[in-house]
Amino acid sequence: MVEAIVLINTDIGAEEDVLKELGNIEGVLEAYIVYGVYDIVAKVTAPSTEALKEIISSKIRKIDKVRSTLTMVVVEGTKFGQKQ
Repeated sequence: MVEAIVLINTDIGAEEDVLKELGNIEGVLEAYIVYGVYDIVAKVTAPSTEALKEIISSKIRKIDKVRSTLTMVVVEGTKFGQKQ
């Protein structure tokens, strides 16, 4: 599996609409409206790099009111604060 964090800029005031659309895309595990340079942060997973590219290019970036994205592919990670 390939995971990525996708930072999304939307049209002004369109954050909630875009967030709802993200919920309909298979592979989008989590998404949050945030303050700062970007409007939404999404966690995306796919079975391959090619599938991840398809989700981002053909689905997320084509949502109406998405202005731009920045994708960071996860290389390594761990989860904190969870009971094991």
